Amino acid sequence: MLTKLKQFKDLRSQAKALQDKLAEETISVKAAGDKILMTLDGNLKMVGLAIDDDLMQPSKKETLQDGIKKAHEEATKKMQRIMAMKMKEMGGLPNIPGLS
Repeated sequence: MLTKLKQFKDLRSQAKALQDKLAEETISVKAAGDKILMTLDGNLKMVGLAIDDDLMQPSKKETLQDGIKKAHEEATKKMQRIMAMKMKEMGGLPNIPGLS
């Protein structure tokens, strides 16, 4: 039982270290013909959004909405790949018997 608790504590430490590393990462993507620039951090929180004035017209509402959605989807996918690489660099998460 103590071994499992130690493994769990080690796992928590690894997860915290990974979270700290990811907090330093950002990813930026462009959409809608480079008229939208979105930046996400390693916690998948949007930390930046720039929209070209041209898209702020009522007639371009749908283009704006689609562009924001596509930028968010692309940024999320890219950040998830970065997360996976960072986890792999740290040796992944161990398979702990009784907890998985």
